Amino acid sequence: MTVERIFDELGHFNRYQACLYFAAVFQAIACGIHYLASVFLVQTPNFVCSVPGNITDVLYGNLTGFSLEDILPIFKSDTGPLVVRTAEGEQWELSRCRCALRINPKNFTYDFDGNKTVKACDGNFVYDLTEIYQSIVTDWDLVCEDEWLAKMCQPTFMLGVLVGALVFGDIADRVGRVRILMFTSLCQFGFGVSVAFSGNYYFFLVLRFLLAMVSSGYLVVVFVYVTEFTGIKVRTWTSMHVHAAFAVGIMVVALTGYLVRVWWIYQIILSTCTSPFLLLCWKFPETPFYLMAKGRYKETQTLLDAIARFNRLECRLKVQELLEPEERENGKALLEEAEQRPSQPEKKLSILDLFGSWRMAGRTCTVWAIWFIGSLGYYVFSLGSVNLGGNQYVNLFLAGAVELPSYLVGCFAMDRIGRKKTCAPALLLAGVACMLIIVVPADIEALAIALCMTGKFAIAIAFGLIYLYTCELYPTIIRSLAVGSGSTMCRVGSVVAPFCVYLADIWTYLPQLIVGILAFIIGVLTLLLPETLGRPLTTTLEEAEALGRKPSKKNSALGNRDAEDRM
Repeated sequence: MTVERIFDELGHFNRYQACLYFAAVFQAIACGIHYLASVFLVQTPNFVCSVPGNITDVLYGNLTGFSLEDILPIFKSDTGPLVVRTAEGEQWELSRCRCALRINPKNFTYDFDGNKTVKACDGNFVYDLTEIYQSIVTDWDLVCEDEWLAKMCQPTFMLGVLVGALVFGDIADRVGRVRILMFTSLCQFGFGVSVAFSGNYYFFLVLRFLLAMVSSGYLVVVFVYVTEFTGIKVRTWTSMHVHAAFAVGIMVVALTGYLVRVWWIYQIILSTCTSPFLLLCWKFPETPFYLMAKGRYKETQTLLDAIARFNRLECRLKVQELLEPEERENGKALLEEAEQRPSQPEKKLSILDLFGSWRMAGRTCTVWAIWFIGSLGYYVFSLGSVNLGGNQYVNLFLAGAVELPSYLVGCFAMDRIGRKKTCAPALLLAGVACMLIIVVPADIEALAIALCMTGKFAIAIAFGLIYLYTCELYPTIIRSLAVGSGSTMCRVGSVVAPFCVYLADIWTYLPQLIVGILAFIIGVLTLLLPETLGRPLTTTLEEAEALGRKPSKKNSALGNRDAEDRM
């Protein structure tokens, strides 16, 4: 098929495609929102054990106060306990996960050498509410022995993203892109609002898992959708800037988190940000690539006529002209037959179709590795940004904002030097930034933040272009499956990322060391991939196989000139 001719006739990014593109990308903001929302949903404020009775005096080193709220904002658990005195005259030493009752104290002093009775907190805690008024941690006391429950929120969400990427990527190749876009958009809104009204931790976790599945499903399919609706001349820009919408979602999270300190109100606001999209998604058409691949020629012609009318052009393009030469002669018969014949059972596709030959298998493994390190590095830099020092809201906002210029640079580089020659240096730069973070003195916060943003800038380029690169490397019939499976590997990286961030408890720079080494190795492997710059999307497995090998007579269906371009 020569479906790419559609864009030569009707415009690579004319009015019709632009309206579809911006509407579809608008909803991608919601994906960025939900992916990073847990940064503030599960925030743990400063806290200590609570004690029976009314507190009248508080000591913390040389500091004194009359209530815990006076001292908690500056309390550090590793420098000693808080000492309090109650109205009944009891003196307690309070730490985060235990408290000690002093036996027969003579004076109210910070140091005490007498006997103490140590007790567990028994679920009674006092939280510092100056920064965070209400989070799921304060509501359900997810601290001390239950701290792991709070830490499992992000990995569990990313596990849902992994499942959703695989499931919806496969289903989109079977039932179409539009149905999945509509279904996942409605579910994002429904599950997102429902999370705010979850009554307990486990219900919260289940709803977030389902929300992750549909958010991932939308993000996977929307990349394929906008790629199949835009021409070669703008495809680099349109595919990369879907990520820009995701980055805007991260900035929305930072801004909303700063303005709203109650988690369930915060969740409702984030979930309703993109609700206007629900009024538009039911009007979305199916892509011409999908319709042609499924033999739905009459619907394809109707779509071409609609695009031409909206673009104020005369539609001279007929479906027969999009078929191969031998099929074109019988184009009318094909159209009539498609209307009359009963539907034929379709060939079932599986992950094995991505490993049809040694060349295709090597390509798939390398692409999966890029997806993995792109996601791992992306979320290690993003989730770790709130722990760099300074204002955590500003840091997260910068982590999203730095992506916007990265996609501009990535687009220019991809169009001029190619996909793989952009991806490989970006991964290597991310590795260098990770290594430099290790050697920079810890007390220079500004430099550490700058290097983190440099690493995020570089990894965002590689992470952004791999979507388009994957679409160009695989044919239409398995394109969503390829992107879906690649996104699955991406989500494996995102599931591992929170645990990688937790490794900082063992050694502060262990996360950067892991990301840096992997980025270097995979950056070198990227140079072995074929280049796809300036080539049309392939529609058959044979065309996909032709990428990266010398032309032969067997590739005559591609045309001699096209085969020469693929060397």
